Amino acid sequence: MDLIGNAAAARQALVTMWTIRRFEEAVDDLFARGLMHGTMHLSIGQEAVPVGACLALSDGDYITSTHRGHGHCIAKGARLADMMAELLAKETGYCRGRGGSMHIADVATGNLGANGIVAGGVPIAAGAGLAVKMRGGREVVVSFFGDGAVNEGAWHEGVNLAAIWDLPVVFVCENNHYGMSMSVSRAFRVKQLSERAAAYGIPGVTVDGNDPQAVHDAVADAVTRARAGEGPTLIEATTYRWKGHSKSDKNLYRTREEIEQWRERDPIARFEQRVAATLGDQEIQSCRDEARDAVRAAVRAAHAAPDASADSLTEAVYAR
Repeated sequence: MDLIGNAAAARQALVTMWTIRRFEEAVDDLFARGLMHGTMHLSIGQEAVPVGACLALSDGDYITSTHRGHGHCIAKGARLADMMAELLAKETGYCRGRGGSMHIADVATGNLGANGIVAGGVPIAAGAGLAVKMRGGREVVVSFFGDGAVNEGAWHEGVNLAAIWDLPVVFVCENNHYGMSMSVSRAFRVKQLSERAAAYGIPGVTVDGNDPQAVHDAVADAVTRARAGEGPTLIEATTYRWKGHSKSDKNLYRTREEIEQWRERDPIARFEQRVAATLGDQEIQSCRDEARDAVRAAVRAAHAAPDASADSLTEAVYAR
């Protein structure tokens, strides 16, 4: 899919990236005003990865997400009002207000769930891929995870199983350069995390994670390979989170200059420049307005929804 020269594809990609950005900015604001409880992990600055990846998928395909998963959820087609309601602990949320930011799942769109455990989605993706293979299906599973997950035991087990059984899984590493406060330069000996693929006998590729076209093309190739029964691929998308790891992060491990350098590589601004000739200034502004209005409507709908009741919380502890 040509996200640059095809007007419909360019518009879809731009609207989705702006929707992710505006959704997370709204969530950040609600938290600051004391209207949202717990914590959250924002992916502002990383919007190109989920958008590029999910545009390479078909409706029946699956994803597994992470604790930093708002973008994955939106890119896979989630209803914004239900997402916002979940974050505000409302009965109309995806998990009836029980899960919150780190546990949104939307099986109808193929989103098998965010996960509060680092690398927790990787073995789930392998399991989903095994189920597809046992059914004789053609669906593909994309597993999103961060650089910090790549040193977890569950990551090794999930990738190894997918490799030896030729499962239809695409592993997408969102390398934002920090696992909490640990720099990738201190946590890994290899220069590119995609080099880890060699240990499992699968292809590995590194792409610019701030370029939705580059992400899309890499994932599309991996999806084609997976559908053909040729097994998994590891894709490293290098990007950067502008905000801290979570709401309690004071950013003491990185400099303002570093953050500003990456902000100058804003994936949305760069994409707008590339599609200017295709869409034009008026259509680009229309994309921004559409995303803004959709997020505002979701906030209003979530605020108007009933709170999750204490009784409903206890009902979810045991299966009936």
